[in-house]
Amino acid sequence: MLSNIRIVLVQTFHPGNIGASARAMKTMGLSQLTLVNPRCFPDEEATRLAAGAEDVVINASVTNAMADAVADCVQVIGASARLRNLPLPHFDEPDRMAEDTITVARSEPVALVFGRERFGLTNDELRHCTHQVSIPANPDYGILNLAQAVQVLCYELFRAQQRTQQTHTHQALPRQTPLPSQEQLAHFYEHLHRVMKDVGFLTQPHARTEEHLHALFARAQPSRKELSILRGFLSAVEKKAQDTNP
Repeated sequence: MLSNIRIVLVQTFHPGNIGASARAMKTMGLSQLTLVNPRCFPDEEATRLAAGAEDVVINASVTNAMADAVADCVQVIGASARLRNLPLPHFDEPDRMAEDTITVARSEPVALVFGRERFGLTNDELRHCTHQVSIPANPDYGILNLAQAVQVLCYELFRAQQRTQQTHTHQALPRQTPLPSQEQLAHFYEHLHRVMKDVGFLTQPHARTEEHLHALFARAQPSRKELSILRGFLSAVEKKAQDTNP
């Protein structure tokens, strides 16, 4: 299960934080690290602060865009402060996030995404997420170092896996309705945008209609079969519109 969980660090500024995050991951049994546009990598500081987890650093994948880092994942959880203006499903407690993630990761790849040291993830990057998670902390000073945040959430994942093994639920059957990957969802959203624009539904550019629809589908978590049905419906609407307006 843990092998299906990917830690994604977006535009990490200090290479030492990459090494410290790798160390935090390895202590909790995680090894899949992806870096999105790191400022400086490879770097001796990253290797030095890995302190025994050099293999995680050496084997890290590097991409130029977050979309590429999570394209094959069926669930993408952004670690950030809760943003009310972005209505994604939100885990207020990390342990609940971990339980849900371990369940999905039995059979499908999942990503846990961390943003920059100074200001975290942008709204555009959070739109590639299916969920958000926050770490409860002192309201007067709730600032965690990047590697500390990685450690806390990886610990919760490790503990959730242990609980699963202790109750033997790891023997449960795989999901009967596999979830779509982020790449498949991206194609669906592009199709949805095109149809809504063609039929004149998107008439108020500031209404944030598409953001709310993205959040709706994130909460619903349609299966691949259901997504295929939705795309078939959109294709039928598209064809009807073209026949009506040749």
